[in-house]
Amino acid sequence: MGDMFRSEEMALCQMFIQPEAAYTSVSELGETGCVQFRDLNVNVNAFQRKFVTEVRRCDELERKIRYIETEIKKDGIVLPDIQDDIPRAPNPREIIDLEAHLEKTESEMIELAQNEVNMKSNYLELTELRKVLENTQGFFSDQEVLNLDSSNRAAGDNDAAAQHRGRLGFVAGVINRERVFAFERMLWRISRGNVFLKRSDLDEPLNDPATGHPIYKTVFVAFFQGEQLKNRIKKVCTGFHASLYPCPSSHNEREEMVRNVRTRLEDLKLVLSQTEDHRSRVLATVSKNLPSWSIMVKKMKAIYHTLNLFNMDVTKKCLIGECWVPTKDLPVVQKALSDGSAAVGSTIPSFLNVIDTNEQPPTFNRTNKFTRGFQNLIDAYGVASYRECNPALYTCITFPFLFAVMFGDLGHGLILVLFGAWMVLCERKLARIRNGGEIWNIFFGGRYIILLMGLFAMYTGLVYNDVFSKSMNLFGSRWFNNYNTSTVLTNPNLQLPPNSSAVGVYPFGMDPVWQLADNKIIFLNSFKMKLSIIFGVLHMVFGVCMSVVNFTHFKRYASIFLEFVPQILFLLLLFGYMVFMMFFKWFSYNARTSFQPETPGCAPSVLIMFINMMLFKNTEPPKGCNEFMFESQPQLQKTFVLIALCCIPWMLLGKPLYIKFTRKNKAHANHNGQLTGNMELAEGETPLPTGFSGNEENAGGAHGHDDEPMSEIYIHQAIHTIEYVLSTISHTASYLRLWALSLAHAQLSEVLWQMVLSLGLKMSGVGGAIGLFIIFGAWCLFTLAILVLMEGLSAFLHTLRLHWVEFMSKFYEGMGYAFQPFSFKAILDGEEDE
Repeated sequence: MGDMFRSEEMALCQMFIQPEAAYTSVSELGETGCVQFRDLNVNVNAFQRKFVTEVRRCDELERKIRYIETEIKKDGIVLPDIQDDIPRAPNPREIIDLEAHLEKTESEMIELAQNEVNMKSNYLELTELRKVLENTQGFFSDQEVLNLDSSNRAAGDNDAAAQHRGRLGFVAGVINRERVFAFERMLWRISRGNVFLKRSDLDEPLNDPATGHPIYKTVFVAFFQGEQLKNRIKKVCTGFHASLYPCPSSHNEREEMVRNVRTRLEDLKLVLSQTEDHRSRVLATVSKNLPSWSIMVKKMKAIYHTLNLFNMDVTKKCLIGECWVPTKDLPVVQKALSDGSAAVGSTIPSFLNVIDTNEQPPTFNRTNKFTRGFQNLIDAYGVASYRECNPALYTCITFPFLFAVMFGDLGHGLILVLFGAWMVLCERKLARIRNGGEIWNIFFGGRYIILLMGLFAMYTGLVYNDVFSKSMNLFGSRWFNNYNTSTVLTNPNLQLPPNSSAVGVYPFGMDPVWQLADNKIIFLNSFKMKLSIIFGVLHMVFGVCMSVVNFTHFKRYASIFLEFVPQILFLLLLFGYMVFMMFFKWFSYNARTSFQPETPGCAPSVLIMFINMMLFKNTEPPKGCNEFMFESQPQLQKTFVLIALCCIPWMLLGKPLYIKFTRKNKAHANHNGQLTGNMELAEGETPLPTGFSGNEENAGGAHGHDDEPMSEIYIHQAIHTIEYVLSTISHTASYLRLWALSLAHAQLSEVLWQMVLSLGLKMSGVGGAIGLFIIFGAWCLFTLAILVLMEGLSAFLHTLRLHWVEFMSKFYEGMGYAFQPFSFKAILDGEEDE
């Protein structure tokens, strides 16, 4: 089978690259994104590798870019989006130019930032001084001016003389508003109440020069007497980070000083404005190229990280690397290596050799934007073993179909279709959304799943004839009324016998007359319950049959007879037979027949019949009816049960006994010559999905059990047999969730219609119109929130469980590890998600 049905075939390759062409060659490989490198320097410390200096150089460039980006975002400049024109990794000359440009830009930004902080600090000091001078005008009176002495007088003798004459000194400044009360309390304590403090809160906040955050401050003037108290007050001001400013005691001197400060502030404001304009011009110029620079540096760093995985040969003239490559992409890799050598003009070409190995290769499933969502659902359970059958291909159909069985409503399915179609049609525009959040990313990643789920839900809604809990009479009901008008009006309940009140079958889906029937739930229960069992058995049979595909591919032909045959017989002879009896019952019993044993009243219960079949019991049928549907049914049922019971020891002992007998022959062959035996077995072998051995016979029968003791093999097989037998029963019952959720969804939709919307439809007049508008809005809200979102999520999770547990457990091992190629696109997308 092709690679569509299983993972890609992988090859372990060895590449030999000249050192001068290594950078460009790895850059070309990163653009292709189809090579997973192996680390050949596992025992070498990360700081002792060959290209650690270049990696540190890239780290320094990233640091500079982050600093510039922070400054750009601080100014509110929007960086351009370059998704459509992503630059390639820079060549060595471009790296030097880029480094010089970033160094120059960073130095200029640091210098501008430092100058701006200094000027803003000066501006803050001058602003505080102006506030002090303006607010202290009310602190002084004409009489106080004659008796006050400024704390900033230059002449010490006059100050001392003033103190002797009993004049008051003062200190003026500003302090943070939240520290005022503690500051005032401390002054009172150190002076024992001999300091007189006046203060005034500033109405407008000031800006911190370093951070730009607003600061609320208070202007204060402290009056005191004595030089010793003056020194104490200054120490307290220093401790509370208060800023002290000179304040003349003369009114005229203060006015003159205010005018000078205002002039200096205007000049400084002009300089700050010019500095801001220059900074904005520089940042705007840099912002045009910064995203490209960032991508180039990330690619360059990824290249050197990858080159650190290479090993240098003994002559120091060649780099050797090992990598996993999909065999389909080998020509692409060879072309990338030749392009990398040609880019630097290397005369010695690079070589790529495919080497043989017994290691288990990584699993790589090539996907597109449609299949990627379904593949992610499978990988969430476990990455497929190498080359085993991939369930994602079949999940594209079975997943939305089983979801729709539980979510069958034409109206609700249409809502999902519209939402999914919007995301699909506008996917290029929506893919550019970076900050949509995790929930949005999940919805957008599964847009094709949502679209298909909506389409299938619309189909099953047509089959159920259910549109927001109402039915459509598209083809005309096949039931008719035989009663006259008086009988209909006088009897609250009337029966319509199918032999006299029905003609033919409704062409598609459910007949709309069931919407009016009192036994609607009983009928739908029986119908949907049987339908869920039928779909469940078919789904499990398909899963068991898929194991044959794996056995054939890995040449484990003995497992077909020892595992698949007893498993499929056990499943079909019991539960497949039960499904057959459902169809046989539908076709055999008819209301129009005159033969009593074939009338609907004589139809036996399939469930009771199945229980009696397993317990070898009989149930007395009603008078005139037959216990069984056909004559040889009891003998056939006993035969099926006995064969199914024989399948249990077949599954339990078949494989261990086969391993026991084939192990002796292998031991004999190995004794004759281990080397020759391996060489013969290696010819044309297929790697194992779950083992590391390339031995074909291991793949065919032993399944990698050569080193296990027989006791463990018996125990292992016993666990698998018990698990399969019990899970066959439990998994069949598990599919009843299709019936349960479908019934719950239909009933919730009906309750919402009757309890909400029908109330508005019964209103009349202008008030009724307004009420209907409001009630319709509430009904839409509840429909979207409960029936579409909550019920849709519930049906999605149940469908996921049916695939993971009931379906994939029949053939899927999921013991592999994912193929993680060196890809620039994956690296950039991963960093954007973070």
